[in-house]
Amino acid sequence: MAEATTPSGASSHGALSVLRRGLARSPALRRGIALTALMATLTALGRLAVPVLIQQVIDRGLDRGFELGFTARACAVAFVMVIGVYFAHRATYLRLLDAAEETLYDLRVDTFEHIHNLSLADHNESRSGVLVSRVTSDVETIAVFAQWGGIAWITNSVLITSTLALMVYFSWQLAFVLVGALALMILVLRLLQARQLRAYDRVRDNVGDTLAEYSEAIGGAGVVRAYGIRDRVSERLGSSIHGLYESQMKAAKFFSVILPSAEFIAALGQVGVIVVGVLYGPGWGLDVGELVACLFLMNLVSGPVAELGEVLDQTQTALAGWGKILDVQDQPIEVVEPVDGVTLGVGPLEIDVDNVTFAYRTGPDVLRDVTLTIAAGTNMAIVGETGSGKTTLAKLLARLADPGSGSIRADGVDLRDLDAEARRSAIRIVPQDGFLFDNSLVDNVRFGKIGATEADVAASFERLGLSDWLANLPDGLHTQVGERGENLSVGERQLVALARAQLADPGLLILDEATSSVDPETERALSEALARLTDGRTTISIAHRLSTAELADVVAVFDAGRLAELGSHDELVAQKGIYARLYESWIGNTRVS
Repeated sequence: MAEATTPSGASSHGALSVLRRGLARSPALRRGIALTALMATLTALGRLAVPVLIQQVIDRGLDRGFELGFTARACAVAFVMVIGVYFAHRATYLRLLDAAEETLYDLRVDTFEHIHNLSLADHNESRSGVLVSRVTSDVETIAVFAQWGGIAWITNSVLITSTLALMVYFSWQLAFVLVGALALMILVLRLLQARQLRAYDRVRDNVGDTLAEYSEAIGGAGVVRAYGIRDRVSERLGSSIHGLYESQMKAAKFFSVILPSAEFIAALGQVGVIVVGVLYGPGWGLDVGELVACLFLMNLVSGPVAELGEVLDQTQTALAGWGKILDVQDQPIEVVEPVDGVTLGVGPLEIDVDNVTFAYRTGPDVLRDVTLTIAAGTNMAIVGETGSGKTTLAKLLARLADPGSGSIRADGVDLRDLDAEARRSAIRIVPQDGFLFDNSLVDNVRFGKIGATEADVAASFERLGLSDWLANLPDGLHTQVGERGENLSVGERQLVALARAQLADPGLLILDEATSSVDPETERALSEALARLTDGRTTISIAHRLSTAELADVVAVFDAGRLAELGSHDELVAQKGIYARLYESWIGNTRVS
């Protein structure tokens, strides 16, 4: 689902709002800001010293003949000031850069953590590529700005203000020329700023959409080749890239106006100072040195004035990206972990589902008034047609989301009151795809328990009867599994996922049909490992194949989000209800195959 390009991000709140929100969450930028501003002021004043010394040399060192001593002292002071400005500017730059990099680090980490804490609904409504762009591309726009634009705003603002004050001292009339140039520049920027920000906001939306298309096209490369749909995928990707191109070009149009306007206004100001100073300066009592100093000052400030367009362009890009990041961080965390949560004892858990109703945001109820008790040590299978709510219930049991109403309790304790780490140790879900990270097998299994050693991992495989399988791998525990575990078969990835669950030693194990889509040889190993893993635990299996339900102690049948039937396999078959029809259909398909 593509992100909306209408009121979102920076454009919905305005540049100042985004800036205030961003600074409020960026202590590194605020820390020592007074010292940084002082250093920037010293840098600006040091640059202003040269025009002042030139005025002194002309009016005092040359006015009544050449005074070598005074001129030499003035040049020495100017040299020292130039060196001082260099070191002050360098220190200011490094200080701001350090604060900016710390802020970017915090932004990436905090946003990444926030995304992982969002509810299932948020992840369902956003494409993964869009969320990835928030912590990569959008943060990078702020990084580019921080390395130059942010520093330019501080130093140039101080320089322009100080220059204006000094020109007022020399000639308030010529200072008005500078004020006029600045007022004209501000007017141009004011007229274009809001529209430029909206344009860059659309660019950030399109960047997210394009990254999402790339992610899908690369991740589904095998399907694309197998089905020969490269042209169709290329068309979608091309459309997304074209949309990004158009939004970039629209945003660039504003910069194409602002940059030459800034340079033109800066040049106009210089010409104005020269013309007004030469024509009217003597009548105002303006000395030659003061006039020359004003010309130097105007030349000194023309660079920052001309830079305003480029700095604003970078600023708008950064604010648009920052706005998108802040919008993600503003999404409420619906699953809030307790501060002092309750812990659970070891052993199988009793689970109570009490009048649970759940819906994904504004959609219809996926679960409706589900009430269910699962005794400790029970092996339960949950069956139902696609969309009946069985997988959603499994995710609620693992507290990947909270019920809209009702409660789920483990050993009498509401899941919302459980300590997060205690809950994750006591309740484990093994998904159907057996997702693995691009790392070694031992590191993937270690995710099952914080602080687990290599010996602990090896013991997990041994308890599941998988030592022989492990020994046949090229590098044993240190075998690299590849991206998403592609170096292993589907069944082998599931074996690793089971070892990960075994390492955690949970009291409740939730299996999303762990033996589906695997070859018969691996299925035997999986079945044996599952039998060992589920022994002595409360087990809930999302049964896509009814052979799993046949072996369960209790079968829960879901239909349209409701618990329709509950009982053993034999009892439900005898009832001639929903389960009996599903079972007969499954038996018929099995015989045909």
